[in-house]
Amino acid sequence: MSSRWARVLALAALATLPAEAQQATELGVQAIGTASDPALAAGGLYAGWRASRRVRLSAGAVLGGADGRAAWRGELLAHFLLAPGARSGLGGYGAGGVAVVAGPVDEGYLVLTLGVETRPGAVSGWFLEAGVGGGARLALGFRRRWFGRFGG
Repeated sequence: MSSRWARVLALAALATLPAEAQQATELGVQAIGTASDPALAAGGLYAGWRASRRVRLSAGAVLGGADGRAAWRGELLAHFLLAPGARSGLGGYGAGGVAVVAGPVDEGYLVLTLGVETRPGAVSGWFLEAGVGGGARLALGFRRRWFGRFGG
């Protein structure tokens, strides 16, 4: 009887620990466009870290143009994933955070976006986002993921 309870307690303790597979490091490329005055079109790098099964923190930096001049945009976002373990199909998410833009206009913005990504629980996938933050915002990109120890 005592070994049975020991197994139950051991399983309960393991259930409370964050699973390595739930954490991931993500690197990728992205293109962002904003319909603002002036409109911005830019491309660059993306980095993300899944702090838990459903929470991802990301940073992005893109370089491009606005009003015929060079411009850049940096973003820090927190994502809430709806289907983080899906190895096929689509997974939706919502994200919010801040952005800073420099170029013809130097501004900071709050960002709110809804996104969809292919295969969120797999090694790689594409994503598409639509939202607001410095005007209407559209982003398209590709993410490569590393799960487990490297990701945690």
